[in-house]
Parts: sequence; C-alpha cells; structure tokens
Amino acid sequence: MIKFFQTFAVVCLMAFTAFAQEPVSAAKGVTYGEKIDAKNLIPVNGLSAKMGNNDILAAKIYGTVTDVCTKKGCWMKLDNGDGTTTMVTFKDYKFFMPKDIVGKKVALDGVSKQVLTSVAEQKHYLEDAGKSKEEIAKVTKPKKEIKYEAKGVLVL
Repeated sequence: MIKFFQTFAVVCLMAFTAFAQEPVSAAKGVTYGEKIDAKNLIPVNGLSAKMGNNDILAAKIYGTVTDVCTKKGCWMKLDNGDGTTTMVTFKDYKFFMPKDIVGKKVALDGVSKQVLTSVAEQKHYLEDAGKSKEEIAKVTKPKKEIKYEAKGVLVL
C-alpha cells in the first residue's frame, strides 16, 4: 500500500510539473505577484538620489523593461535612461515574468538595495539572458549597483 501511495505521489508531481504554465502575456493592466496600484511612483532612474546614503529603501517605481530571463522569467532589467539598467528580482521567487514583457512600461512595489554583485552572479545573469561567451568573458570585476526586489509588478 505504501508503494502505491509513493508511486501515486510521484505521478502527481510529474503531472503538475508537466502542466505548469508560463506567466500570462504582458498585456496592459496585468499584475504579477501582489496587486499594486500606479500611485506615488518614482522613476527607476531616481532610485539612487532617493536612496541617498541608505542601503535599503522601500519604494514604488516605474520604468521600461529592457531584458528578461529567457529561461524562466525569474528576473528582468529596467532602463535607467543612461545606458545602464536596474536588476529586478521577485520576492521569494513567487512569480515570474513572461518573455514578451521586454519593451513594456511597468510599475513595481518593493525594496531597493545597494549591493556588490559578484563576478559569478553577473556571469550567471548573462547566461540566463542568452548572451555570448565573449560578452560573458568580459565580466572581470564585482559591480556596485542598486538592485530591486519586487513584491508586485503591474504592466502600464
């Protein structure tokens, strides 16, 4: 009887995994994660000034998506308007972004943090984005940057 339940549990797990769905397409008004509204937003390129000397800041931001993890949608980048981007991850990896979110304007609610990103982590993100081996090899130093952890994302 125990073997039956073990087998049944494995079959159920495989079925749930096989039928797991991609995130809903990034249409205007779609929310991922917690529901948020588009009130009191600051532009993503204003995070640095808003943070000042603080290492952490809870803030609602908006920006345009320039890149998304091509494997699973587990991160995205927002355009800072100066050739740089802000990396966005999702709280506890409870939700993911669809691949068609690139180019869309989004509002986010969450926490920004000033961090030092290791070479290994930078290379990992470049691999997730499908970048070339040559581009990945160019990363040789840790990078000080602002990262954002979103608990909710709203497509504007």
